[in-house]
Amino acid sequence: MRILIRSLTLATLLSIAGPLFAADDGSPLDMDKGRARPLIVTAPSTVDPTWVSLKKSLDEPANRKGFTDRNLVLYTVLNLMGQRDGKDLGSQDTAALIRSLKLGVGARTRVILVGKDGEKKLERSDAIKLDEIFSTVDQQPAAEKEFTATVAAPVAEAEPAVKGTKAGKNSKPAKPAKPTKPPEMPDD
Repeated sequence: MRILIRSLTLATLLSIAGPLFAADDGSPLDMDKGRARPLIVTAPSTVDPTWVSLKKSLDEPANRKGFTDRNLVLYTVLNLMGQRDGKDLGSQDTAALIRSLKLGVGARTRVILVGKDGEKKLERSDAIKLDEIFSTVDQQPAAEKEFTATVAAPVAEAEPAVKGTKAGKNSKPAKPAKPTKPPEMPDD
């Protein structure tokens, strides 16, 4: 009976503590770090004036091209439903996104630009024009290129330097050397 009570207590504690330990990891923004600049829009409804205005601006072909040229990714949290570039995020990913930005659950509309380094570059709770977001991105590249280079450097070092040489892409990996036989003792 004691074992049953202990195991139920342990299971209950793990079910409560598990999500708390996992809360630090798993933000959808982690996969964009060093690769893209997330633009996050949170609004209490899909008809929020700030969101509607920004969406209308993004639907214009010139603005859409500027958005992709600046390597931006759009995250939206509307009515607590999260999306990344129009594809639904699960409820856990949406909650992780909100936690990672320390937004809390509020009725305020927010527009947040996160750099490739994972830091907030711009945060607004009122109407914002897409040109202002583009301007903020255009002012960032020098520091962000340096960050991107440090993130991508380990991947570049792993690739072989010259094609066709022993270390080239088309060659097989080298076999380890056979161990040598220990010297025999002479007979006296």
